[in-house]
Amino acid sequence: MALQKGDPAPAFKLFSSEKQEVSLDDYRGKNLVVLFFPMAFTSVCTAELCAIRDNIADYNGLDADVVGISVDSPFTLAKFKEEERYNFPLLSDFNKETSAAYGALYDNFVFGMKGVSKRSAFVVDRDGKIQYAEVLDNAGEQPNYEAIKQALA
Repeated sequence: MALQKGDPAPAFKLFSSEKQEVSLDDYRGKNLVVLFFPMAFTSVCTAELCAIRDNIADYNGLDADVVGISVDSPFTLAKFKEEERYNFPLLSDFNKETSAAYGALYDNFVFGMKGVSKRSAFVVDRDGKIQYAEVLDNAGEQPNYEAIKQALA
């Protein structure tokens, strides 16, 4: 069943591109935008994360942090972050557990790949509750950034 507004956000503990452990609890007391994306270095994912990078002040101004999560390894994410100069953490859900917990996992993706994160956006409030949930079945689409900002406001 899909996560709805008011549901508790599933806890996670993942390694970042800096090989640091990051958990949902680290953001307790802050708003958090959680973005799942299919794969590093692909065109739509790059465009999405660059849109966040270029507008990070909007999110910070709404007292929100942002994290990006994919099933890529921390090493791949480190290179992706470095090349695109992302100014927010990228987290590796290599074991696919967090993507599954958020209902954001493709059974089948392109080229026969299984278990790739669906492009999704969640707003988690200071108390760890979901305030916005958007899971896209079409990887070519981007999340509704205005709706995300409205949920934060």
